Amino acid sequence: MADSGLRKPGNSKEMDCTDNDVPKAGLPFRCSGPTLAMIPAGWFLCRMASPYSLKIFLPEGDPDGVRTIEKSNWTGHGLVFPRALLSEAKKRKELKRTGIYVLVGQDEDSALPHVYIGEGDPVLGRLESHFVKKDFWTMCVSFTSKDESLNKAHIQYIESRLVELAGHAKRCVLENGNKPDQPSMSESDMADAETFLTEMLLCFPALGLGMFTRSAAKSTAASNLLVMSAKGVKAQGQEMPNGFLVKAGSFAVTEDTPAIPERIRNLRQYLVKEGVLSPDGGAFVFKQDYLFSSWSAAASAILARSASGPFNWKAKG
Repeated sequence: MADSGLRKPGNSKEMDCTDNDVPKAGLPFRCSGPTLAMIPAGWFLCRMASPYSLKIFLPEGDPDGVRTIEKSNWTGHGLVFPRALLSEAKKRKELKRTGIYVLVGQDEDSALPHVYIGEGDPVLGRLESHFVKKDFWTMCVSFTSKDESLNKAHIQYIESRLVELAGHAKRCVLENGNKPDQPSMSESDMADAETFLTEMLLCFPALGLGMFTRSAAKSTAASNLLVMSAKGVKAQGQEMPNGFLVKAGSFAVTEDTPAIPERIRNLRQYLVKEGVLSPDGGAFVFKQDYLFSSWSAAASAILARSASGPFNWKAKG
């Protein structure tokens, strides 16, 4: 890729990455990879052949500090910062605009991240309230518009859609008590809000936010699938760029073992609650394809104990 001239000695680095690369956490980079387009019927993000660039900038030169995000040919502007640096982030103009935000945290006993999705007009007031009243979050990702074209209806619509997407993907524990209603708005305003949302979803994976999408299984020859057969259950799956996908129709044991880790127990309970796992005879059956963070996490959830992915998943045939 041609040199953009955007490298700033001493306070930023830049790396090129392709669609299959995983950017190192905290490093600014330009990412060129296929764009993602949303299919309403399944809320999947599917790969399309349209390269785009992301620029992540560290204004203080600290990879663990405040970061800004910009995407090519888009007026949106992202801000990422840890909870501990809210006092620094609040000085920036981005949080004084109308926008949308995602709060993310991790529970030691949960295999899934905890997420709260909100909107603010401006964003800062809401974040200051959450700093006092919500203690689960350790990171905030907010998006506003550089030309301040977002209005209250836009962000309410985007908030509602993000909650809907996260609920459908079932890859996080939503801290939102209820699904926000979509506001009454014109057809053109709804189209504008949907376009802004789509651009945000293109940025999220580079920030480690994969909880808004379900991975559609690639067309895979049967001989390339991985299979597991243990404790009287059988399952099929495949490795994906962002985790391990267990195929619908796979089975899992119903009874937790005495030594099951708490985070796996909680994950299994969540999958049952959300209808991903459903009783079927003497086992659970996967009612849909489900993306786990790794093949070991998938094996552990299926067998209800700590399990090694490389040991349990085998090439079919």
